Amino acid sequence: MSSGARYFIDPFGCVKNQVDAENMMACLDSAGWSVSADASEADLIIVNSCGFIESAKRESINAVLGWRKLYPGKKILLAGCLAQRYAKELAESLPEADGFFGIDDITQITKKANNISQRRNYSRKSLRLPSERPLLSMPGSAYVKISEGCDNRCTFCAIPLIRGPLRCRTVPDIFNECKGLLKRGVKELCIIGQDICSYNSEGQRLPELLEAIEKLPGDFWVRLLYMHPDHFPLSILKLMKRDPRFLPYFDIPFQHASQRILAAMNRSGTADDYLSLADTIRKRLPSAVIRSTFLVGFPGETESDFSELLDFQEKLHPDWLGSFCYSREDGTPAYAIKGRVPKKTSVQRQLEIEKRQVPITEKSMDRFVNKCFNVLAEEYIPGEGAGRENFWLGRLFCHAPEIDGSAVIAVSGDNNISAGSFIPCRVIARRGFDLEVKIN
Repeated sequence: MSSGARYFIDPFGCVKNQVDAENMMACLDSAGWSVSADASEADLIIVNSCGFIESAKRESINAVLGWRKLYPGKKILLAGCLAQRYAKELAESLPEADGFFGIDDITQITKKANNISQRRNYSRKSLRLPSERPLLSMPGSAYVKISEGCDNRCTFCAIPLIRGPLRCRTVPDIFNECKGLLKRGVKELCIIGQDICSYNSEGQRLPELLEAIEKLPGDFWVRLLYMHPDHFPLSILKLMKRDPRFLPYFDIPFQHASQRILAAMNRSGTADDYLSLADTIRKRLPSAVIRSTFLVGFPGETESDFSELLDFQEKLHPDWLGSFCYSREDGTPAYAIKGRVPKKTSVQRQLEIEKRQVPITEKSMDRFVNKCFNVLAEEYIPGEGAGRENFWLGRLFCHAPEIDGSAVIAVSGDNNISAGSFIPCRVIARRGFDLEVKIN
């Protein structure tokens, strides 16, 4: 391949898409391409798309249209989930993209990029996934994807249509990746999958995987993300109590509380089951933080169903909560369910949930005031103007990357903090959802 080939990647989408983007970059880099921080200097612009819900689809397509308007003469490749599911349709309706690349075999990205850019001689190195990938996450943090696809078959979810059935990596493979990331200076391992509670490789499930990771030496965090409540492995609570490196942070998407709606979503749990799970977690780990998501506007959701969800929210008292309006996705079982909820009603319900969550989260964050924690430093914010303070932004264990609040550290100009390091601090106040901390 000729020298000087450069690419720019727009890492749109969720963290699972981000790992795909990191692996694409690793393949391209190993084959002689180089990443550009500026799209204007790139030969190829890659839009890493999301196809989970309608709004994400539109944003992905708008990204392609936006880059084409800015750079009419550049090559643009639409990659990721949207390209995986709708490559044929998009090829006919989106001429602004020069090509499409799905997620079936990331190692083929270099071949695709070279074909689009008319660079025919590509390195054989691109036909395998390099062991070390660039990290697009915040400093000190990395995502470790332990599985791909999903077998839960929630009726509203298009993930199985995009990413297929559940496939899990082996424990030794995941262990070696974690070991390598720690050697690179990573301080937080975020374990992800469509549902990490479903992990099962050669008879080893999530508890056995975490016990293997526990054997790694060093001072680091392990954060578990995306845990389906219907098969939560309670045995991991014992490990978390034993080893504080496994953070008592639980991302559990309960989605709803109405038994009728949960059954229509193909979920086997009940509101009482879910409240009991949260109660068990908090009794065994008093410092536990629970994040959840609620889905409103599911077909057939009545005012009575929504009232049950509001009651559940009050009883659950989630530390963090995200709410989403139902998106009607073709090919999903819920697509044909009658009783569609008007968009205006769904939005009103979402706003009501968000309004009620504000005091719940604020009260939850108040419990950390006057207590000491490690803060993972991420970003330095210099003060502007004479007498303005300088700040570092970071996270406590109660903050997942990019979705929760932050820890704010006021510092002098000669501080020795470095991005991606742990800083012992004391929380001195809550400011909205953020926590103001002082270095010990």
